[in-house]
Amino acid sequence: MNHIKKECVAMLLAGGQGSRLYALTQEMAKPAVPYGGKYRIIDFPLSNCVNSGIDTVGVLTQYQPLVLNEYIGNGQPWGLDRAHGGVHVLPPYETAAGKAWYSGTANAIYQNLEYMEQYNPEYVLILSGDHIYKMDYKIMLDYHKANNADITIAAMPVPIEEASRFGIVVTDSDNRITEFEEKPANPKSNLASMGIYIFKWSVLKDALIKLKDQQECDFGKHVIPYCFNNNKRIFAYEYNSYWKDVGTLSSYWEANMELIDIIPVFNLYEEFWKIYTRTDTIPPQYIADNTFIEKSIIGDGTEVYGRIYNSVIGSGVTIEEGAVVRDSIIMNNSVIGKNTIVNKSIIAEEVVIGDNVELGVGEEVPNVKLPKIYNSGLVTIGECSVVPDGVKVGKNTAISGVTTVEDYPDGLLPSGGIIIKAGEVE
Repeated sequence: MNHIKKECVAMLLAGGQGSRLYALTQEMAKPAVPYGGKYRIIDFPLSNCVNSGIDTVGVLTQYQPLVLNEYIGNGQPWGLDRAHGGVHVLPPYETAAGKAWYSGTANAIYQNLEYMEQYNPEYVLILSGDHIYKMDYKIMLDYHKANNADITIAAMPVPIEEASRFGIVVTDSDNRITEFEEKPANPKSNLASMGIYIFKWSVLKDALIKLKDQQECDFGKHVIPYCFNNNKRIFAYEYNSYWKDVGTLSSYWEANMELIDIIPVFNLYEEFWKIYTRTDTIPPQYIADNTFIEKSIIGDGTEVYGRIYNSVIGSGVTIEEGAVVRDSIIMNNSVIGKNTIVNKSIIAEEVVIGDNVELGVGEEVPNVKLPKIYNSGLVTIGECSVVPDGVKVGKNTAISGVTTVEDYPDGLLPSGGIIIKAGEVE
């Protein structure tokens, strides 16, 4: 196969399970999770590529890829349906040598050397599929060339007390990286790697081949240190705009809520840097009489008969009469029953909440099973779940599956409680 040479090919890592989003990612990979009423998280890196003039993108999938594969399709919504280049979904595949699950971010890229080779690029851009931000990769590439860098790492300042959660870089006065530490206990700087890298193709290829037998081969833990120890020219490209890792339920909730501020921190409405998404052909929203909507985003095809405050509502949602929704995210095609009150909840797609239900009642207490995941006072309800009429649900709770009144002793799931129905992932 003859392929036209490409100066820069992007490789988008979208295989993550998103285990800290738990109930939201049982049926789909994290990059496929809806965001902002009409987008999915992966729309952001894909749109950034198109807006930056990068038209060849490999999307590496692994965990629960069906939603993501179907969503990306031929790439047409992002202008990535091209004869030469375009977007390609790259799942793991078996070779004559045997099994081929991706084990680690760098191993996933290594297994797709042939895909990159066919475009004979000068540069490879490595991206993660689970961050929300706008970035012109062309400016970063120009910076990479100007420094004659082997690797450029996008980095941003973080509060020093949070620095040990990231790969931390220390730079000299020319922004050349002099030290790189993955999640250090005592960070020497507050400049954190964003997991966005530009490599010279020859340098990347050499490192991946040399490290091919490394278990769970990862960029932050193995590839960058290997290149560093081989005296490669590694530079930091400092980024100072909005960037959100929506890896936890509370950061996912915050990122959605930030969209509805009067002057949003993150503006989805800029003409010059559009965020493209796949939109289904659905009717416009319908807002009935006697409804009230304040500071909210409402998706297409949604019918509102109740009241909504400070919330992000997806498309095809029904909010019945007498229902009140506050400070919540409700994803596509869910139904909120009559006279139901929803407070500070994340409700996934295709969920049915019955009539006269109250979500988010009582005091905040830690979740009994997964306090590190279900916190910040949120109620989380997984995809295709059902909550029966008349029950109350406390804070820091999670529900997954089709539940019945019998699952709620005295009609209540107390704060910190969890209901995961049989057949659901525990």
